[in-house]
Amino acid sequence: MRVMEDLVDNVRDPRSQLTPRLLVILYASHRLQILIPHDRIAQRVREIAADISRDYRDVPDLHLIGVLKGAFVFMADLVRALDRPITMDFMAVSSYADGTTSSGEVRVLKDLDSALQGRHVLIVEDIIDTGLTLQYLRGILGTREPRSLRTACLLSKPTRRTIDVSVEYIGFEIEDQFVVGYGLDRDGLYRNLPDIVILGSG
Repeated sequence: MRVMEDLVDNVRDPRSQLTPRLLVILYASHRLQILIPHDRIAQRVREIAADISRDYRDVPDLHLIGVLKGAFVFMADLVRALDRPITMDFMAVSSYADGTTSSGEVRVLKDLDSALQGRHVLIVEDIIDTGLTLQYLRGILGTREPRSLRTACLLSKPTRRTIDVSVEYIGFEIEDQFVVGYGLDRDGLYRNLPDIVILGSG
């Protein structure tokens, strides 16, 4: 795994909006290790999009539901890589009590704006941890009578799973480490990092 020097390299990348000043402000008290670099993420997102496009090639009405806030970057890149028409909506839920550990209690903070009845629905999640949030989402969305209901997630932590929940499309399986970047945060920070980064106090 690469460390802080690689984040500075990202600053020099013209595609990155990070600046040295921003890095100093955000990471002065943290040691960062890049777990999954942005080029590998981009490649894997394209692969997932190709799988979804193939699996839904005969479906006229694919509807994606992005789970806010963590999935917004993954969702944005995924929909642009899909080779088919789609519609989309967003939900916001919360299940983290102290910023790093799931509380097991799920709250809906923002519900959908459109109905799901008779539609082919794909939930887009950032990370599947214990599986409790996804089980809750699948439960409440299933009552709205979609024609089909599947899930795509960027990251999965199988060792953290407490329930068996179906995830049809998985970007990467990772160990039980707290990660940020590419939409994932700690106390609202780090979402704009281009990489998936292990966060540890230093």
